[in-house]
Amino acid sequence: MNLKKIGIINSFMKIAPYIFISFLMFALSLQSLAQQQGNRNYDKEKLESARIAFITNRLDLKPEQAEKFWPMFNQYNEKRTAVMESMVQLNKASSDDMSDNQAREIIKNRLANQQKMLDLETEFMESIITVISPKQAVNLSSVNREFTRQIYRSQQRGGGGRNN
Repeated sequence: MNLKKIGIINSFMKIAPYIFISFLMFALSLQSLAQQQGNRNYDKEKLESARIAFITNRLDLKPEQAEKFWPMFNQYNEKRTAVMESMVQLNKASSDDMSDNQAREIIKNRLANQQKMLDLETEFMESIITVISPKQAVNLSSVNREFTRQIYRSQQRGGGGRNN
């Protein structure tokens, strides 16, 4: 491995926790959006198409990059979604009347899921920087958040927001 790649990987490892947290927040936001949209004839395909167009445009992906990036991203996203669903199930299992041993087991499983998420993120970033630039990879999480914010804003402008 040459020194440039080592430097990129070392730089990535310093920011990996922040990227992980950003992706986790994005995933939770998207899941929340999906649940809200589920009650309003949610069109997952339109949302996914919009996300692809938005991210491709904002990251300025070249056609050859996009061709390799999206299958990798989709595979990563499927794995991440499975871990997120496991986390949701653990949160549902939490209750006031659980024993200390049950609580310890839930904590152990939560930490294991968080480690899985970090491992997935690390693996994804290490592989994705072979397709897109490290700068594009770092910007991916903020572009994802921006997309989610725009979806929420458009829902509220269209009367989709909650009435308080």
